[in-house]
Amino acid sequence: MPKPPVIVLCGAAGTGKTTVQQYLRQHFNLARVITHTTRPPRPGEVAGQDYYFETPASMAKLHLFEQVEYDHYRYGSSQEGLQRALADHPGAVMVLDTKGAVTYRKALGDQVKVLFLTVTDRQQLRQRLTHRGDAPVAIASRLASEEFQRDLTLPPALQAQALILRNDDWAATVAQLELYATQWGLKVK
Repeated sequence: MPKPPVIVLCGAAGTGKTTVQQYLRQHFNLARVITHTTRPPRPGEVAGQDYYFETPASMAKLHLFEQVEYDHYRYGSSQEGLQRALADHPGAVMVLDTKGAVTYRKALGDQVKVLFLTVTDRQQLRQRLTHRGDAPVAIASRLASEEFQRDLTLPPALQAQALILRNDDWAATVAQLELYATQWGLKVK
């Protein structure tokens, strides 16, 4: 019996990773793998639902698949969290940066399905970050960060495995997601 797919969404901030994740969860009953971060919650975020909000000390005690520093905060995902997500779902979906996607692909092989999200016009990214409510100072910091620049392009380690999803038009994105889900053996719930 094939292992349930672990869909990893990556790409620069503002490419629509969270929106795609929500769509896959709602339409294909995928579990969201809750990740950990040391950054403070954004308005409306709920601990244990959006992220596990950690201190540096609590983050150090976790059994992590991967961890990265992004815009001066640590992010990571735990092995236990993935197992919990897969316990009662046909698959799981998570948002990671490109370094995390490489790590998951190395650790879990073909079980991991990497979707690299991008947009044609990079100016849209700033507009999307503003629209989601990020503070102007945080947006400027994120857009200038080394991590943001790194996640604008698909790394060589993923080029042979990742699927590129251009998220310019939501209807086209949905059609592509449904095609991929079918290829991975997922069914609409």
